[in-house]
Amino acid sequence: MFKKRFPHLAAALQALFVTFLWSTSWVLMKIGLQDIPALTFAGLRYGLAFACLLPFALGRLPSARPARLQSLRELSGRGWARLVVLGLLFYAATQGAVFLGLAYLPSVTVSLLLNFTTIAIALMGIPLLAERPTLLQWGGVLLNIVGVMIYFYPLSIPASQAFGLIVVIIGVLANAASSLLGRRINQEGDVPPLTVTVVSMGTGAAVLLAAGGLIQGFPHLTPTHWAIIGWLAVVNTAFAFTLWNHTLRTLSAMESSIINSTMLVQIAVLAWLFLGERLTWREIIGMALAGLGALIVQLRRWQPQP
Repeated sequence: MFKKRFPHLAAALQALFVTFLWSTSWVLMKIGLQDIPALTFAGLRYGLAFACLLPFALGRLPSARPARLQSLRELSGRGWARLVVLGLLFYAATQGAVFLGLAYLPSVTVSLLLNFTTIAIALMGIPLLAERPTLLQWGGVLLNIVGVMIYFYPLSIPASQAFGLIVVIIGVLANAASSLLGRRINQEGDVPPLTVTVVSMGTGAAVLLAAGGLIQGFPHLTPTHWAIIGWLAVVNTAFAFTLWNHTLRTLSAMESSIINSTMLVQIAVLAWLFLGERLTWREIIGMALAGLGALIVQLRRWQPQP
């Protein structure tokens, strides 16, 4: 009844719930990384999520659409290549970098750096898409950079965290590139979103599992480990991504962007409550400025064009 009477508010609440699920992922990942190698952990999460979504993409379930299987059959060689590259960028490189980064850095630090993706997209869009940022967007970029500088001031990075910072920065660039590629694929509209997700996720998961097995190995996993992996894969990935895509039918891109930006604060609060990662006032101010700067860039980018 509530959903029928207030569809917009219901969609906004659903989207906010999804961001909360995604934020809890950072806590669960941090806990799991105490015993599970990062790349193996990432591969298991997205491999299991891929297994959950595959029956729907193949039309093997009563609720699945046969047209989705047909879309897989009709993919051209170029289409397969682009989805494979998307999987390598978004899952293998970006998610692998996030898991590796969390093994070396506090979750709030990784979240803050990953928030720089919006700025990287705006800058990469200049040569790749001929999209020049407006004056307001440049102000958002500057505000984000100032916030990051305040957060890390004085710049004193322990040797144990330097590797994590480098990995996450690489992940930010890969995430920005995957966003531009995914945007191009979805704008063309000739491949259903579920097909895009399943093919790219399956590719990335396979690479992560292979890399994890070769470099870090497969440890003995306890029922607790499998519970964390299963929850991350089934609930926080397969279910959450499906529900998020459902909310996009009602919410505008700007509204979704605003709701998604709340994750920076949610992760900080959850990390404080469950991981003991406390922030100083300087770090809180820096994080707030960086988040506001990224939000300004997104809001301007999603404004309707005349």
